[in-house]
Amino acid sequence: QVQLVESGGGLVQAGGSLRLSCAASGRTFSSYGMGWFRQAPGKEREFVAAISRSGGSTVYADSVKGRFIISRDNAKNTVYLQMNSLKPEDTAVYYCAATRLLVGVTTTLNYDYWGQGTQVTVSS
Repeated sequence: QVQLVESGGGLVQAGGSLRLSCAASGRTFSSYGMGWFRQAPGKEREFVAAISRSGGSTVYADSVKGRFIISRDNAKNTVYLQMNSLKPEDTAVYYCAATRLLVGVTTTLNYDYWGQGTQVTVSS
């Protein structure tokens, strides 16, 4: 069982930055690939970024590529999402998730554990 707790959300002006954190419980954090997803009101949850177990491989949605950076610290059982050059369309609840799979990391159904989410609001 893995418990995930996100933090770092808030209100920011367009062009600003935020760093989200996701702290995981348990001693098996490094056994999981980690992902960030987001869900805006009235929309489906969508993939944002994912990182491999070691942190050596990352993948991003086209909408955030070049602006967001996903990273992880396995010693601290934490995954991060650095969000730069934020846009109003980035406004959503952001979720972190854990998966044992090595493929299909952009698909919500392939994740085993989810956090409760943290709200990010970008004003224009």
